[in-house]
Amino acid sequence: MGWFDSLLGGEARKFIKRKDSDAGEAGRALEELRGSMYNDLRTSEGAKRQQQRYCGPLVAMSFNFLVSVGIIMANKSVMARVGFNFPIFLTLVHYVTAWLLLAIFKTLGVLPVSPSSKTTPFSSLFALGAVMAFASGLANTSLHYNSVGFYQMAKIAVTPTIVLAEFILFRKNIPFKKVLALAVVSVGVAVATVTDLEFNLFGALIAVAWIIPSAVNKILWSNLQQQGNWTALALMWKTTPVTVFFLVALMPWLDPPGVLSFNWNVNNSGAILFSALLGFLLQWSGALALGATSATSHVVLGQFKTCVILVGGYLLFNSDPGFVSVVGVVVALSGMSVYTSLNMQESQEGFNKQLPKQMPPSPKPKTNNADSVESNIKITPAVV
Repeated sequence: MGWFDSLLGGEARKFIKRKDSDAGEAGRALEELRGSMYNDLRTSEGAKRQQQRYCGPLVAMSFNFLVSVGIIMANKSVMARVGFNFPIFLTLVHYVTAWLLLAIFKTLGVLPVSPSSKTTPFSSLFALGAVMAFASGLANTSLHYNSVGFYQMAKIAVTPTIVLAEFILFRKNIPFKKVLALAVVSVGVAVATVTDLEFNLFGALIAVAWIIPSAVNKILWSNLQQQGNWTALALMWKTTPVTVFFLVALMPWLDPPGVLSFNWNVNNSGAILFSALLGFLLQWSGALALGATSATSHVVLGQFKTCVILVGGYLLFNSDPGFVSVVGVVVALSGMSVYTSLNMQESQEGFNKQLPKQMPPSPKPKTNNADSVESNIKITPAVV
């Protein structure tokens, strides 16, 4: 290779070595980045930092908004157009699919590590899994028997319930203005639901029964993620088996018989599977949103979802709630808007209070040598 080196010359050889060195440094930097991300996933604190870094409140809530609107339309289509009249079994398919996907993530080594069992007792995880089964199962049952508008109005009623539950469980006080706004929301929800032309008594009872477990579910998700260093995926992995167990127990009570005799052709099975994938994304995005924000802020996002979902229900499923019910919807959304404004104002005031007050630097007093010596003499005994 001597003749090749002589043709290249000394400068060319230095240039090639420099490029090789740069490529080696870039490769080492990439390997270090991969290693640091992998190591972060090996600890619950590191995984939590990764989730907060790449999925802030705006990303999490936008993700949750898109998936929430999509799955409501998909589930209503499965039950209304496909004719799948088994809402609890549909929820069970959602959670089994989610657990299988999480098992694949765990096999590939990308599932974040769960915190120590000492920090979060099994009873808390068991309670969350059980409440989640009732919240998700009753939600789909309500969507099956009610119109999309009625279903969404019942979801808005979760916000006052969360505030009441946080007051009872955690003694969390709320200003009078917020109480007044939530009272307006409650009145609007009552008017919109009772006067719905597609009112169904059994569906209404299911919707009322769903409100409390839904509120408790959101509070537990938010508290465990924000106080226990749980990531969304790790918490889903731990609680999904409990949820599946309770959904199996709910099936004989709320689902009609005949799920095995359903026409499981390619089109119907594809629609149900697509709904299940959206169910996994909904659970994940909801957990991300609750981990990045509070339970109340997550539900307040529902007012914009309500507008989109009501329009979608009217366009896709020919839903006709009636004029008085529409007035109730407007009243409820107005109350939610006032409540959101008060929340944002309170958050801004709290942020301003946390800002450090910038004081101008005080001028240093001029001292002579004698004062300096005296100062040193006074400080010396304190050091000894």
